[in-house]
This record gives sequence, structure tokens and C-alpha cells, in this order.
Amino acid sequence: MIDPEEEEPVFEAAWPHLQIVYEFFLRFIVSGDLDVRLMRKFITMDFVNNLLDLFDSEDPRERDYLKTILHRIYAKFMMLRAFIRKSINITFYNFIYNTERHNGVAELLEILGSIINGFALPLKEEHKQFFKTALIPMHKVKPLYVFHRQLSYCVTQFVDKDHTLATDAILGLLKYWPVLNSSKELLFLNEMEEILELTQPEEFETIYRHLFKRIGMAIGSPHFQIAERALFFWHNEYISSLIADYRKEILPIIFPALHVNSQTHWNQTVSTLTLNVLKIFVDIDSNLVEECSRYYESEVPKKESMVKYRKDRWLMLESKT
Repeated sequence: MIDPEEEEPVFEAAWPHLQIVYEFFLRFIVSGDLDVRLMRKFITMDFVNNLLDLFDSEDPRERDYLKTILHRIYAKFMMLRAFIRKSINITFYNFIYNTERHNGVAELLEILGSIINGFALPLKEEHKQFFKTALIPMHKVKPLYVFHRQLSYCVTQFVDKDHTLATDAILGLLKYWPVLNSSKELLFLNEMEEILELTQPEEFETIYRHLFKRIGMAIGSPHFQIAERALFFWHNEYISSLIADYRKEILPIIFPALHVNSQTHWNQTVSTLTLNVLKIFVDIDSNLVEECSRYYESEVPKKESMVKYRKDRWLMLESKT
């Protein structure tokens, strides 16, 4: 799988000849004089499958033509729509659970973004199933950064169509959250903000505890970009209002990270953002902040005692060996 940021794209040597074929077929497909009933004999399921196989081409020019052609076929040949969606699903399943290698994932997701945009409401169960079993698990693959922009667009399109899917999206992202890959974690934080903008209060209520345990860890990250990105959530007016509504439950979860950042974080920007977030909570509910501060101070000796106990136990075990 070609990384567009680190590797030069591979260009097909025979492209000048292939381009003529693709250009001719594209103009043929988009022509207003095309007789769809007549073309059913030639634009078949086997033809579509062969077309999908070509999406694994390393030449981005070929994939771009294929994307446009398949999208036009989907628009004009209604009897093939379900089959095209199913075939794309199978391609994705093979990519996620088997190979983790396919050059055309970004282009296929672009097509799906347009298809999802045209879904009628309420969403069919098959569409919801695809969202849960293909789009969400796709976040776990290593080359996510190659197609994350297109994947994030598809996910937010689904949530925008059916706000109840916000719960599945957020819990899915938390399930596949990267622990040691900072660049991937930044992608997850960006996407999480987009999803939260579309999340209704009733869905937010079911997931905020799990969500802010992870956000708290991000706030306390020594990687300044991750901490900074997590703190930027409070710059979003809608998300900030949701947090304010559930502040009594959320602040105790993230207060330790906020307190440590404000006192000892090495990056000045993160320290400033942390103080701004604490000020927001003070302005909303100063008593809650004082209560969390007192509880945190009371827990510090216990944590220090536990750390000392573990250290002593390790020293004892090392001395015996």
C-alpha cells in the first residue's frame, strides 16, 4: 500500500494507452444517449467485480478514473446498486480482517461518501450493519492515515443521518484507540470532535464516562500535541455546553490530569490551555472545583504510599533473585 506522504506514486508505463480506453468508456457512461436497458447485457455483476479488482492499482490516475466510472454506473444502473454496495463491503472486510493492504480504499470510501449522502431515512438495517462491522473496525488498521479523511467523512455522514449511531461510533473509536501511536491518536481526537458535534444529549449521557476517561488520559499526555488537541474540545461551543451540563460527573474524572498539567506540564501552551479550562469550570461551578481539589489532595498521600509499597516490593523481589 503506497504512502502518499513518504513514497512516490507508481505510474503505469502503459498509461497513455490505458487513458484512451478509460476516457472513452467514461464519456460513454455519462452520455445522455446511453440506453441503460440495452447496456444491462454488458454492465453485469462480473463486469463490476472486475472493475473493483482494478481499484488496487498503484497508479492514482487509474484509480481516479475508476472512481468516477463506478460512481456513474451506481447512479445509472439502479439494479446493480445493492450488488455494488455488497461488493465494496466484501473488499473492505478482506482489507480489515485479512490483508490490511489495498491501494483503492480512499477512492472506494469517496464513492461511499456520496452513496451514504443519498440514503433515504430511516436508514435500513443493512446500512447500519455496514457502519458497525466495516467503517468502525477500519479504524484499527495500520495504514489508517492514508484514507482517514474519507473514512471520517463517511462516519460523520452516518451519524448525521441517524444520531443514535453516535454511541456506536464513539464506543468504537474508544475500542480501537491507539496507545503508542501519537499521530494516529491525533486523527482519532479530530474525528471524535466531529462526531461529538453531531451527538445529541441523550446519546452523550450514555458514553461520557468512558469518553472522558480517555480524554483525561489525552489531556495528561506528555506529547504536547495530543494534550493540546484534547484541551481544544473546550473551544467548541456545543461540546463545551454538553460538558457543562454533565460537569458534576465529568470534572472528577479529568481533574487529576488538569491539576498536574497546570502545575508541572513542560509545554507552556498546554499549561495555559489547562488553566483556561479550569477557569471555565470555576466560572460555571466554583464549589465543584473546590470539592474536586480537596478530594485530589486527600488522595495524593494514598497514591504516594501505594507507589512506595510497589517499589519496596520490587526491591524485595530483586534482592531474593
